[in-house]
Amino acid sequence: MIVGSLIKNPGGGLAPCGGYIAGKKECVEQAAYRLSSPGLGKEVGATLGVNQSFYQGLFLSPVVVAGALKGAIFAANVYEKAGFVVRPDGSEPRYDIIQAVELGSADGLLAFCKGIQAAAPVDSFVTPEPWPMPGYDSDVIMAAGAFVQGSSIELSADGPLKEPYSVFFQGGLTWYHAKLGIMMSVQKMFEKDLIKL
Repeated sequence: MIVGSLIKNPGGGLAPCGGYIAGKKECVEQAAYRLSSPGLGKEVGATLGVNQSFYQGLFLSPVVVAGALKGAIFAANVYEKAGFVVRPDGSEPRYDIIQAVELGSADGLLAFCKGIQAAAPVDSFVTPEPWPMPGYDSDVIMAAGAFVQGSSIELSADGPLKEPYSVFFQGGLTWYHAKLGIMMSVQKMFEKDLIKL
């Protein structure tokens, strides 16, 4: 059995909340009975009036995820050509939408995240700042101006303020938005003289 969040990839950027359970029939049934009223199982449950968003998100998710993957490959190629260590590199097989870039300095990490935030459809005027976060041994900076809070399929970047100052970039509801985010990150890096073009 697997479980996951619908505000991530399978929700296609439209699911405002919720999750999914998939797997063997008996496992799904046991989970349904455990998570709802005994005896009712998956026959009832909270839909919160957003079933249309769930279905539209599931329908659009292959295109949204493909755009995010294309954006990650673009990011890898741009930053690799600029001399940064990227994981995975621009030619490796992909199994996730996350692109790691080792920026080498706190200033680089901050500039990258400021570029991603500036490309956001929501709160693009906000300046992301590092702050202490439970579970981390250093401050963390996060950039995301998303329609659905926490939706990592939407454009976002984050990273801990410690060596090697890696940023973890992901998402973009469309390839064009992912490209805009990367270009804005390059712009912010260039303005701080942290990248050579």
